[in-house]
Amino acid sequence: MNERKKTALIVGMAKSGVSSAKLLYHEGYRVIINDLKSEIDGLEEALAGIEYENRLGLPPEALLDGVDLMVISPVIPIFRPFVKQAIARGIEVIGEIELGWRYADRGARFVCIGGTNGKTTTTALTGEIFKANDEMAGDGRRTFVLGNIGIPITEHALETRPGDTVVAETAALQFESIVDFRCNAAGLLNITEDHVNRFGSMEAYIAAKMRMFENQTEDDIAVLNADDPIVMQAKTRAKVLTFSRQHEVANGAFVRDGMIVYRRGFIEVDVIPADELGIIGAHNLENALCAVCLSLGMGVHVEALRRVLREFRGVEHRIEFTRILDGVTYYNDSKGTNPESTIKAIEAMTAPTVLLLGAGNYDKRSDYRPVFRAARGRVKAAVVNGSNTEAIMRDAVSEGFTEIIAVSEDFREMIMTAKSLAAPGDAVLLSPACASWGMFRDYEQRGEIFKEIVNSL
Repeated sequence: MNERKKTALIVGMAKSGVSSAKLLYHEGYRVIINDLKSEIDGLEEALAGIEYENRLGLPPEALLDGVDLMVISPVIPIFRPFVKQAIARGIEVIGEIELGWRYADRGARFVCIGGTNGKTTTTALTGEIFKANDEMAGDGRRTFVLGNIGIPITEHALETRPGDTVVAETAALQFESIVDFRCNAAGLLNITEDHVNRFGSMEAYIAAKMRMFENQTEDDIAVLNADDPIVMQAKTRAKVLTFSRQHEVANGAFVRDGMIVYRRGFIEVDVIPADELGIIGAHNLENALCAVCLSLGMGVHVEALRRVLREFRGVEHRIEFTRILDGVTYYNDSKGTNPESTIKAIEAMTAPTVLLLGAGNYDKRSDYRPVFRAARGRVKAAVVNGSNTEAIMRDAVSEGFTEIIAVSEDFREMIMTAKSLAAPGDAVLLSPACASWGMFRDYEQRGEIFKEIVNSL
């Protein structure tokens, strides 16, 4: 008698859903795909080469019969009624990072970066450091840079071999559904208010972030930001390294007399002068310090680290130089999807700045007042649009910031207004402090369109 094929229901068919469906099909599962949308552009092409049952547009609770495993998108809360129904029926419910971890070689190391802000830059930087170390070692080991940075872990899990490294950007949304997922090294950059509408409270958001340490052992490493009191509340069985740009730490990375220093016990290593970093801004110094701890803590050669710290120029959509036009410098910081991220971008500016805010139709219930506190003396004017315009304008007025203009939903009009306000020597910074959803597919598309418009002027 033939053994019944196990059935997997994939709920949410963005990148992680597509990748999960392909992996499970190749592992012998009967695959059912589901999404709130009844049609998704490009999905058929993305799933070419595998067999699946299309159940787009149907309620997930109607698809539970015979299902053994449900893989949910990170945007779906674990407390949704259909998820509870599935669990009550004995169906295992996990997210994509748990699935990817399970199918990765157990001899591969997972180096994970979390935090409200700076995850993408730190992940990309750390990934480049590990790749440079692989090249220097020349022993065939490889580094995969995966996760929330844009390539699902499931995309390459089956390719991993003993000794490989997966450097993964991880988000609270992903940790909500883990079971056994384990970080051999886990770096937590910061925790500030974000996604409160999704988690219901700041406490629930923090708890989800902290789950990155949940399955660590004494053989692992936890890297914590010593300057963030919430981060320092993390509980882990791993060996702890800390980093600080404000003071020296007992074990970890810090800055002394302009030099980045790594200390472990009685051994100190001078890494590079902080002003030789290839990325600008105080927040990027913190990102680099975290990467130093993760890299040296996991045995990376210091020369590989030094080279990449000097050469790395940041990631797309994060304070990305776009163009100089009529003496005005344009920066794309579309990755600035919450107030704290935008504050860090403002603080990195060295010229009077025209700031573009909003540019999205999704309400995170954010407090924008800190943005305008940071803007004092740095931002000469702000231009805002999108569904958060009223809240942003209200918070600007409450902080005494009056040089703010609301424009229509048209993105080009927003950019042209900023152009008219900027003088030679100024900067125009797209750092919306808001999610892009409702106006754009994602922050990447928002940033790409910004660059297209600016480069067409």
